[in-house]
Amino acid sequence: MSFSKQIFNYWLKRNSLKVPFRKYSSSSTKSGICFTLSETSKEFQELARKFTKEEIIPKAAEYDKTGEYPWDIIKKAHEIGLLNCHLPAEIGGMDLSIFDGSIICEELAYGCSGIETAIEANSLGQTPVIIAGNKEQKKKYLGRHIDEAILAAYCVTEPGTGSDVNSVKTKAVKKGDEYILNGQKMWITNGGVASWYFVLARTDPDPKTPAGKAFTGFIVDRNWTGVTPGRKEINMGQRASDTRGITFEDVRVPKENVLGAEGVGFKIAMATFDRTRTPVAAGAVGVAQRCLDEAKKYALERKTFGVPIAKHQAIAFILADMAIGIESARLAYYKAAYEADQGENNPYYASIAKALASDVANKCASDAVQVFGGNGYNTEYPVEKLMRDAKIYQIYEGTSQIQRLIISRAILEKMK
Repeated sequence: MSFSKQIFNYWLKRNSLKVPFRKYSSSSTKSGICFTLSETSKEFQELARKFTKEEIIPKAAEYDKTGEYPWDIIKKAHEIGLLNCHLPAEIGGMDLSIFDGSIICEELAYGCSGIETAIEANSLGQTPVIIAGNKEQKKKYLGRHIDEAILAAYCVTEPGTGSDVNSVKTKAVKKGDEYILNGQKMWITNGGVASWYFVLARTDPDPKTPAGKAFTGFIVDRNWTGVTPGRKEINMGQRASDTRGITFEDVRVPKENVLGAEGVGFKIAMATFDRTRTPVAAGAVGVAQRCLDEAKKYALERKTFGVPIAKHQAIAFILADMAIGIESARLAYYKAAYEADQGENNPYYASIAKALASDVANKCASDAVQVFGGNGYNTEYPVEKLMRDAKIYQIYEGTSQIQRLIISRAILEKMK
């Protein structure tokens, strides 16, 4: 069974609603906004929280030390329905809303953001096919994930191009009914463990062609000749996730593996980010919440001058500032998820959520280390790992600077 009976019941309940995540009567609120989670959202939150407490937290430190891929946790997440949450109903998936998926990400990242990233990067790799794949592509590639805990990866970033997607050098040349793919990708999460990849490549050799017409998205099988994952990168944090470079050398890609149509790959890649940046923001909130909880616990245990350090205003205000940031960032990703679930083109809200949550996670991690003092700088205490894990949120899936560029452009566009 790919999903437990409990999860299947959740799926039925979810699809019986006309709205993505709100379910309330007119008597339950006096305003047009409701901040109460639906029963379905609460159930997923509780399931993910229980899974995190029992399966992730006890093993997180060991996976951080060894850098091994958490296959046991991945397989258990698949068994209870916490992996592949967004797969469409037409192929037997739960078709979970962005909101509910984000709720799950926050809970998983609370336990270990490296393990959560391994799970969420799978959704990132699947999303281009979800939004642009035809019936056959969805059945062939997304359908694989229903009964087996396999993974997908998203291949856009290259060694010399991060935020500058228009400078991607990987190219695909059409020859008959195939494309010959050549190039190298870098910093690909799940790169060494994925069964297939979404790959963005240039199909128009003219450098003057705008990005919206120059690139094409392809579905590439891991086991095809010419596909070579590199060594696992040893990163500062989130070491449980698998990050590698991937080389594509004369890979023969059949035309039926083109996503959408030739020339629309850039649009697919950007539309994917509109859906996946919100769960990333939620993961950052999970890290920030863990930082606050660890700092609170320590501040109540550690005593100076005869009282717990939480009684000192200097420490109490640090905790207060952490809470302010976390609550604000959580509301931001709620809003971004809501917009996405309404079918809105929401790079504005997704970027606000991602930028804010990333910065909050890093500030909360730094503040937590400060509350722990010298102990916080030591690997025997949890906040050292949290600080290392938090930094990447300001970098991957679009740097914080890129998010601000998107936000500022949206502001100026509204003024026209």
